[in-house]
Amino acid sequence: MNKPSVLFVCVKNGGKSQMAAGLMRKAAGDAVEVHSAGTKPGAAVNALSAQSLLEVGVDITAETPKAIDPQLLRAVDVVVTLGREAHVDPVPGTRFENWDTDEPSERGIDGIDRMRLVRDDIAARVDRLAAQLTAPTHP
Repeated sequence: MNKPSVLFVCVKNGGKSQMAAGLMRKAAGDAVEVHSAGTKPGAAVNALSAQSLLEVGVDITAETPKAIDPQLLRAVDVVVTLGREAHVDPVPGTRFENWDTDEPSERGIDGIDRMRLVRDDIAARVDRLAAQLTAPTHP
């Protein structure tokens, strides 16, 4: 049986989608195939995103932003867009979700404090998705 697969997408693939992918790898281990990409990839992973994940034992410092691979997009089971700016055209047979993630900067919270709140919001969503993807199926 093939293991479930998920692609996390944000615009730059430097922050939220990388965080979600790292958190999913921690939550699901090898039980889920995890990918991330950006609609307009940036140059590097956001340093504060990486720092906030290191605090919970997830290291994304070696990751690099990448564009969406159309073949991968058609092959994964679930595509999750994070935030309001990333848009991906639906693919028949693929489950699409949008996570309109917490944006603490709208409340005047910036820096590492902002990133911790974003991390915790994404982590809770990742845990729910990991539970769905790894739940035993009954015939």
